[in-house]
Amino acid sequence: MKILIINGPNLNFTGKRETTVYGTVSFEEYLKKLQQRYAKARIDYFQSNIEGEIIDALQKAGFLYDGIILNAGGYTHSSVSIGDAVKLIDPPVVEVHISNIYGRESYRHTSLIAPHARGVVIGFGLSAYRLALESFLE
Repeated sequence: MKILIINGPNLNFTGKRETTVYGTVSFEEYLKKLQQRYAKARIDYFQSNIEGEIIDALQKAGFLYDGIILNAGGYTHSSVSIGDAVKLIDPPVVEVHISNIYGRESYRHTSLIAPHARGVVIGFGLSAYRLALESFLE
């Protein structure tokens, strides 16, 4: 099984920024653990702070992967275009968020991606990625 994890804006600073919200482990460190734990799956990773690059990655992944794990960061709440890209591709997408978006500012309570996603995992720290991955492997 081939899975692509796509992270959006500012998630390249996981482990450094707002550690009380996002923790102290970098995403790259966590990704290595996931790849070791699930060695039978191919887990690739893409990160961008640019909306169009995330859309391009989703469209390309639609022909190459069995599933996509997407943390669009702040674009979750503002990008109709990313939501549309999720809607038009074939592989299932699981939306993830490290923090509990419902326990944060009210503008974070709406996802433009969730209506088109297979499911959503919210508020379990970096373990949200593992839970999303397991949903594809079971």
